[in-house]
Amino acid sequence: MSAFRGARIEHIQINVTDLDRARQFYGGLLALEEVPRPDSFDFAGAWYRIGAVDLHLVVRDREPGSARHFCFWVGDVREAAALLEAGGQPIAWQSNLKIPGVDRFFVCDPDDNRIEVQGPDGTRQSRWEAIAASLV
Repeated sequence: MSAFRGARIEHIQINVTDLDRARQFYGGLLALEEVPRPDSFDFAGAWYRIGAVDLHLVVRDREPGSARHFCFWVGDVREAAALLEAGGQPIAWQSNLKIPGVDRFFVCDPDDNRIEVQGPDGTRQSRWEAIAASLV
């Protein structure tokens, strides 16, 4: 029997309670590109393209927050943090679980969906090279 081999992440779906508010956050503050959804979908939502992956927002009742999240990679993590804070979004830096070569923080969207934001920490160390070296 052959093994399941995912080729890539195709999309991530999260629930939101207020589509206009979610659009202001994802399309406005984060400046993601909204793309068309199929006409056959009979429920409210929005799709955003992030490179080769889509983020699907679906309008549903609020669920309690959890540690579940998705992560954006950005070129300048400090600049991203400043932009979000200037937009009124509280952020929480995570330094206790250090990833070599990476700085990261968490922010929540208006529906308390957790989003991790990662970027290079300025050491010019590749996270993959550092992880591989630690395994030797």
